[in-house]
Amino acid sequence: MVVTSRDCPARLVPVGTPITIPRDTFVTITQSLGGSYTVTVNGNMARVDGTDADALGMQPIEFDFLPSPDGLIDEEQVRQALKTVYDPEIPVDIVELGLVYDMAVDQAVGTVHILMTLTAPGCGMGPVLVSDVQYRLAKVPHVRAVEVELVFDPPWSRERMSDEARLETGMFF
Repeated sequence: MVVTSRDCPARLVPVGTPITIPRDTFVTITQSLGGSYTVTVNGNMARVDGTDADALGMQPIEFDFLPSPDGLIDEEQVRQALKTVYDPEIPVDIVELGLVYDMAVDQAVGTVHILMTLTAPGCGMGPVLVSDVQYRLAKVPHVRAVEVELVFDPPWSRERMSDEARLETGMFF
């Protein structure tokens, strides 16, 4: 159990609704994967992003994304940010897991559109994963909006995983 050192943004699990955990609140960290923390607070589960880990007494994740001088979204930074989002139940990032099907950047309006799936259509953590993607991509300079579209066709399969992800999860056979 830890006590928050400051007001801390979080998202309710599994619906992804944003909340603020007030300073000096007792929380229990139940899971830490990919730099994000699942906590219980006042009888609810919530997800705290790793960029806010200092509120839990942990080392925060810091992004070193420098704004491009031309004012455009750097697509490589978007890819890097996507690789910091981990499936809530599997210790592998969503890119290596093969959940991201496509990414499109509209430079004119500053929007990033992500086409992605889940490991299973009934995955209850879908809203949390979508909000994790939105939260992290919003850290990339010049991104004004993030749209995440969940699709289930084609369905996800382990063949979409990188070799490293298959080794990590024991699914390399």
